[in-house]
Amino acid sequence: MGFKEIFDDFLNRSPDRNQSPDGGVAEETPVLDPFEEQEREIFGGIENWRKYQVGFYRFIKHPFKVMIAEPATVLFVSVPLALLLFIGGFMSLVMSYGVSVIFTTTMLDDIFVFALLIAIVPLAALDLKEALRVSSVEASLPNFFRDVAGMNDSGMTLPHAIHIVSEGEYGALTPYIRKLDTEMSWGVPFVETIRRFGKAVNTPLAERSVDLIAHASSAGGDVSEVLRAAAHDAYEFFNLKTERKNGMMIYMVIIVMSFFVFLFVIGVLSSTFLTTMAEAGEAVAASGSSQAFIGTVDLFLYNRLFCHSALIQGFFSGLAAGVMGEGRVLGGLKYSAIMVLIAWIAFRFFI
Repeated sequence: MGFKEIFDDFLNRSPDRNQSPDGGVAEETPVLDPFEEQEREIFGGIENWRKYQVGFYRFIKHPFKVMIAEPATVLFVSVPLALLLFIGGFMSLVMSYGVSVIFTTTMLDDIFVFALLIAIVPLAALDLKEALRVSSVEASLPNFFRDVAGMNDSGMTLPHAIHIVSEGEYGALTPYIRKLDTEMSWGVPFVETIRRFGKAVNTPLAERSVDLIAHASSAGGDVSEVLRAAAHDAYEFFNLKTERKNGMMIYMVIIVMSFFVFLFVIGVLSSTFLTTMAEAGEAVAASGSSQAFIGTVDLFLYNRLFCHSALIQGFFSGLAAGVMGEGRVLGGLKYSAIMVLIAWIAFRFFI
């Protein structure tokens, strides 16, 4: 046993090292290596960064960014606001006018309509913005692939071709192309950058095209031919989508026109037939005649029922128009909001 081992054994046996002041055995404080401590801090920072990149933590940290990228997350804000308005308005009406205000006036209906619009209008607006972005991206994607393939065929290297193309204008796709050019200039492999490109663009057509390009490039195929095939596939996909939308446009028009026909029929029925019957009933009751006519016609009750039916039809007709025209329920929220607002204005100011 050398001197170092004897000295370490002496320190381990020392009372002030192994014993606490009261005579018990003291716990040894582990001494972390500075490298291990730094590594622990780095991994802790990475874990915190990951936590704030997904789920509710990401929404708390970047609410506007998340709502623009994922329109459905705006419901975390709009639905509580709508419920707060409806419950607060209901309680205020009851405390101010009593429970009878629910049955004798339309103020509660007005509060409900405004609460519904607050809940769905932000989602409809953000979904429309995202739909326009997706449409612009999908329209520009075939041209981007075709231009890169053509420049690569002319003798340019792939990074140089993408750099030249990134200086052009491709609508909503332009920022993603410039980011792709930056990553390739840093020496990141093409397959990895194109996969990041597809994930960043985040549209069904982009993911489909990127997956085709990445697999074909990994298999060792000609990049120009792969890009040209992806451009052709994207072009056909976009054309089929556009043709479907144009073909279903007539059904969207039928749904919207049926809603306006419903409003027109209700307006005519309320302003002519029901009004005449109500006046006739009042005249018979005022004359004191014993002959039975039709009884008293509650015009307010009928108009309120008609208003409720128009609001319900407007909301669900809008959703049906979205499914018909765009293949998405969320795509119909903008039509629902417009038709609900039109129905409310018609019954409050014209019928």
